[in-house]
Amino acid sequence: MREEHWAGLDIRITGGDDSLGGGEGPLVMLLHGFGAPGDDLVPLAPYLNVPKAVRFLFPAAPLSLDFGLGDARAWWMLDMERLMRARAQGQWESLALEVPRGLESARNRLADLIQMAVGNLVVPQDQLILGGFSQGAMLALDYTVRSNTALAGLILLSTTIITKQAWVTALPTRKGLAVFQSHGTHDDILAHSVAAQLRDHMTSAGLLVHWTEFRGGHEIPLPILQDMGSFMRRALPPSPLS
Repeated sequence: MREEHWAGLDIRITGGDDSLGGGEGPLVMLLHGFGAPGDDLVPLAPYLNVPKAVRFLFPAAPLSLDFGLGDARAWWMLDMERLMRARAQGQWESLALEVPRGLESARNRLADLIQMAVGNLVVPQDQLILGGFSQGAMLALDYTVRSNTALAGLILLSTTIITKQAWVTALPTRKGLAVFQSHGTHDDILAHSVAAQLRDHMTSAGLLVHWTEFRGGHEIPLPILQDMGSFMRRALPPSPLS
């Protein structure tokens, strides 16, 4: 693994011919969730069982949180207390309609990173998979529906709906895009029911959603990693995987 600083973000790159991102194979970019360290998702790569040519890029979110628990980061600030109150009171719809302050800045920074990564790593056309966990998945989807970047697939792990009106309006522009979405039935952070609504919105817009739910909470269990790896192998063109 190697570390770089691109587009104002600390990133970690692994996989490829030399395990340092070498070669010209596909690229998978995964964004961690709110409050996690920048390297939170790095340990997932070995469990995905993808060909050696596949490279992985893990960016650390730009905002540092003073949680007293080490390197806690965020793509934009969240009011966790308000989020938990909303869940307790069943007010998810009002939260889904909001446009979080800081989302546009995070999206622009991600756009710069993707442009730089595709160029520096010589990523072949249509061989980029973008995704993330929780807040990272929200950002990945928000970027996807607001850009025309060619993607091989989108991965949404334990996420929810934000800026709903804009998403629902823009989703049809990504008709035919392969999406992997997973969510725990006992998620006490982001409601399973809202994740299912997101799935239905994407499906209605013509995206090809592979939905996997599991008996668990706000997490990424091993069976989900195995299913995600299978999704990646299907989504990427066969030529670079031979």
